[in-house]
Amino acid sequence: MINKLTSLLQAANISLSDQQKQQLIGYVSLLDKWNKAYNLTSVRDPQQMLVRHILDSIVVAPHLKGSRFIDVGTGPGLPGIPLAIVMPEAHFTLLDSLGKRVRFLRQVQHELGLENITPVQIRVEEFPSEPPFDGVISRAFASLEDMVNWCHHLPAPEGRFFALKGVRPDDEIASLPAGYKLDAVVELKVPQLDGERHLVIIGRE
Repeated sequence: MINKLTSLLQAANISLSDQQKQQLIGYVSLLDKWNKAYNLTSVRDPQQMLVRHILDSIVVAPHLKGSRFIDVGTGPGLPGIPLAIVMPEAHFTLLDSLGKRVRFLRQVQHELGLENITPVQIRVEEFPSEPPFDGVISRAFASLEDMVNWCHHLPAPEGRFFALKGVRPDDEIASLPAGYKLDAVVELKVPQLDGERHLVIIGRE
């Protein structure tokens, strides 16, 4: 596992400490173990998890600005936990409405010693944003329109929405509600991953 992760990181031009690599491997091991009972992800092979969950999450890190982030609809902690491991100076609130997922997140937090995540079980519309966040992150969560409508109260005035998408969602970008603007669409390169990946960054007008 460590050799596969190391080669993927080299291909993506990402350098991490040995401890960070061990934490990422530890997270995949926990995900694999809990997945058998809790059905947290459709990806069953830990080697594939390295590509489709770990690398797919951490390639976003260079594009995040700020130190306080919220990962809405985090599921089993994606992309929040891999990002928290590779960005130890930032803090990530991990939001999900399903109890079994949040129990898993707390177990990950405990076993990996992650002090920069806060798992929360609540619906995003009901979560108070005090203080507000620098970035609202989502991966396979909702359309851009739903994301900004449901999460409009979460970012600070200068905060951003970071949506991880597959193919470039031009239709969704075109139907952004009034008051929001497209800041950037970043094409992401994920080694050994079939299909396109884009990061859509949205700000307030």
